[in-house]
Amino acid sequence: MPAQPKGEAVALATTGAPRRTKRRLRASALVAATAAAVLALTACGGGSEAKSADGKVELRFAWWGGDKRAQVTQAAIAAFEAENPNIKIKPEYGDWSGYWDKLATQVAANDAPDIIQMDEKYITEYSTRGALLDLSKYKIDTSKLDAAALDAGKSEKGLTGIAAGINAATILANPAVFKAAGVALPDDKTWTWEDFERISAEVTAKSPKGTYGAAAYGTDEASLGVWLRQNGKSLYTDDGKLGFEPSDIAQWWSFLKELSEKKAVPSASEVVEAEAAPLDQSGLATGKNGLAFWWSNQLPALEKAAGGELQILRFPSKTGKAADAKLWYKASQFWSASSRTKHPEETAKFIDFLTNNVKAGEALLADRGVYPNSEVREAIAPKLAKADVKVVDFIAQIKEELGDAPAAPPKGAGAIQEIVKRYTSEVLFDRLSTEEAGKKAVDEMKSAIS
Repeated sequence: MPAQPKGEAVALATTGAPRRTKRRLRASALVAATAAAVLALTACGGGSEAKSADGKVELRFAWWGGDKRAQVTQAAIAAFEAENPNIKIKPEYGDWSGYWDKLATQVAANDAPDIIQMDEKYITEYSTRGALLDLSKYKIDTSKLDAAALDAGKSEKGLTGIAAGINAATILANPAVFKAAGVALPDDKTWTWEDFERISAEVTAKSPKGTYGAAAYGTDEASLGVWLRQNGKSLYTDDGKLGFEPSDIAQWWSFLKELSEKKAVPSASEVVEAEAAPLDQSGLATGKNGLAFWWSNQLPALEKAAGGELQILRFPSKTGKAADAKLWYKASQFWSASSRTKHPEETAKFIDFLTNNVKAGEALLADRGVYPNSEVREAIAPKLAKADVKVVDFIAQIKEELGDAPAAPPKGAGAIQEIVKRYTSEVLFDRLSTEEAGKKAVDEMKSAIS
């Protein structure tokens, strides 16, 4: 049963987000409710000031991320300004948790940035309330973008987000752990979940105490989404409902319990402790896990932390066929714009530059995932680091195996991760049966997105 990619592709590290601390998880869980409250207060106006007397325009550009992301993004801004001297881009950035509270407040005060780095969890929340610009009405070339990634930014409100990068849910392997245990790495084109359980338990048994064959899944909704897809269900439906029943998530937790009982994954207390650790202290990076669940664009940061090469693997499937893993290309982040910008044409011009200009690609490289524009991706390939090339190659390898793109998360979906994480803990600590947890979790999820 699919394990959970740890952290988000919206990570604070150079190539993806590290696992968040408990504080950040609690903060992000409040975003949907906060946004719902403050967005309801929005009115017309906001955005940057009108053009100055000399015809120059200033646009505000907000994103989340660490120092490396700030560095490469400002390099892209400089390249744009060199070609467009009458447009000045003012950067505004911070960490993941504070970003969403600040953005919600800005939108409520009619003071939203012109260009907004947006996440899949919240794009529906903002677009359905009219806070995001329909970019399809402006001159932005989307012809070189992967269709699934492009569609992820579309809704009944139009094209409110253009993918800034693409990635995929993966299992990353630490070959050093397998070598020390004398266990061969799995064949990711043919392995099943039974193979995953057997191999992980064998690595644990042949490793020093405290080292496990795999990390546990269940700390957000991504692995649940993979599990549901492999069983003919979905996390969400196209009309914004849950696409599964309590029994479905109960089965997912039952397999996790089985993995725990066979010591294929860490104990409940170790899982909780690991979740609070930063990326560079994760079990995969420190050699305490042979396998772990991450988004593909987090590989470079994890390799750097591990001090050695890691290997990207496809998820196991029920049948042992790679296409039955039901993976998909995920938009790691989106370029969105405020519907209240006073400069929509200039805003669209900057987003088009980020999307289609090779100079932007040379600055950003793989910071936000694999470049979604195929021509830019090819042009910048020689400049990519070895770890980034691995990710690009993996994304290309699985292209013909992908399942249909999942339905976009509905309003309120930002709360789902915290619900999944909380009930996973209840199950692992035997405070609730899988059936009880399934019913309670589904009730809370339905309430969150209703």
